[in-house]
Amino acid sequence: AGAAMVARALWALLAALRAGWCLLPQSGYLHPDEFFQAPEVMAGDILNLQVYYPWEFLSSSPCRTVVFPLMTSGVMYWVIKSLQQLDICSSCINSYTLLVSPRLLFTIFSFILDYSVYQLAPLWGADPWKALVLLAGSYVTLVFYTRTFTNTLEGLLFALLMVLVSSRKSSGSSAEPTSSSLIGVITTAGFFNRPTFLAFALMPLLYWAGLIVDSQKSIKTLINHFLKFILCACFTTSVFITADTFYFTSVNLDNLYSTNKSSLIDVIVQLHDKMVVTPFNFLSYNLNPHNLALHGTHPRVTHFTVNGVMLFGILHILAISAGFKMLKKYVHQLMLVRRCYRGPPGLLVHSEGSPTLLLFYFVPLAFLSLFSHQEPRFLIPLILPLVLFSASPNRAVKWKLLIVLFNLLGALLFGCLHQGGLIPCLFHLEQLIHSPASSSHPRHYTLLFAHTYMPPRSLLNIKKTDVHVEVIDMAGAGEETLCQTVEQRASNFTCSDCHIFIIIPGTVTATITKCGVSFKNETLIFPHLSMEDPPQIPVLSSGNWRSQLGLYILELNRDH
Repeated sequence: AGAAMVARALWALLAALRAGWCLLPQSGYLHPDEFFQAPEVMAGDILNLQVYYPWEFLSSSPCRTVVFPLMTSGVMYWVIKSLQQLDICSSCINSYTLLVSPRLLFTIFSFILDYSVYQLAPLWGADPWKALVLLAGSYVTLVFYTRTFTNTLEGLLFALLMVLVSSRKSSGSSAEPTSSSLIGVITTAGFFNRPTFLAFALMPLLYWAGLIVDSQKSIKTLINHFLKFILCACFTTSVFITADTFYFTSVNLDNLYSTNKSSLIDVIVQLHDKMVVTPFNFLSYNLNPHNLALHGTHPRVTHFTVNGVMLFGILHILAISAGFKMLKKYVHQLMLVRRCYRGPPGLLVHSEGSPTLLLFYFVPLAFLSLFSHQEPRFLIPLILPLVLFSASPNRAVKWKLLIVLFNLLGALLFGCLHQGGLIPCLFHLEQLIHSPASSSHPRHYTLLFAHTYMPPRSLLNIKKTDVHVEVIDMAGAGEETLCQTVEQRASNFTCSDCHIFIIIPGTVTATITKCGVSFKNETLIFPHLSMEDPPQIPVLSSGNWRSQLGLYILELNRDH
């Protein structure tokens, strides 16, 4: 009882940390997709701000459904826009609310994971509060699940699916599944969010099908369950396709019907010709090895050997060890004389929880490893079966200190340091652009970003009609290209109210000094760690370590 009280208090503390750190906000920038798969697009559509639309959301190549961005970032932006229009909040739309409001919604949604763990732990032989502490204390939950990734939604839908398929009677025997309709909706929604959801859904769906077959005696009842699943999946599919078609093709039913006087059937035919099915476009693009190579290729074992350890640390290693042991035991049982029982050992319906949980963990991992592009965030949905497995009695207890240190380091690295100067830099520039002096006397700003992640332009809070701000993203341009662009901008430095800012990591400032230009203002934002341009260890050990772990905002000197 005492241990349970301590675990509850610890979980409450970690839950408060999750919410508080979101509001602070977190400065770490994990990957451009956390902005460009939802908030950036919705800021342009709903708030009419200058944004960069990624290729997946262009009508020429629609590969992402608009339903989830509208339901998350879109709803939050509509709320703050309405509050400002109603004069409830005169300056509701600013860089802070543009960043935090979608993240806050995702942070609230992240507690679906906690609910799922609490519900599932007793069913899978795990300690509920031990599992909750492992979940809430993981930096994956603290950092990744509070960000606006489609992978985050994928993890939440996977958690709900596991809850639905794991329904059992209190006695522990299999119960008749009654959630066929919801399972169909969630599976389809997950597929439209990310087609890779099918890799995560495969084992839960097989487990669910096994429960149905095991608990039903009538073929009619079996067919009824699967029909409900299929019908709800078809209905959900039609909702997503309709929403995406209207968004990407800008269909106007009134104009469409007025230009075609014949019949409603002809209108439906035209709509069918314009139909957008984003998952198929996503799959056709990503199944092309040449396209994947554009985003980076990795060895097929990267998820197993690198990404799993990077996200989950010792828990991933322990799961691999347990997996090999159980596989060895299973093979040994198959080779034994079958006088004890007939048939292979049951791993899905009749077995203890651990083998099945390992299948829930490793089967998606294996499917995702078939693709050559492998990023750590692709695996974040697997935290649920992993913490349930790790919270089994007497498992991972002796690794407590290592688990704590690993997650502290992960939270510091990804929540604070990784590209950590870029978001505060955009906050600073937004205040500068919208300062009273700039408002009373319009100035022209050129913002040149080099060797940083793609800057989300929405955080600058610039209206589409405003032509006084120009954003140039040089990405990882080489010295010659960078200097050529800087010199070109400097030579066109003619207007009296023009300001040119160069945003660059401290590890690359030596490159700028070779460009033959001078700067009148330098602003250092600390900390900022660029893994693409990492600081050198000898320099870090000197007195210049702060500049190496910083992001510079350099204002070009017009008198040069």
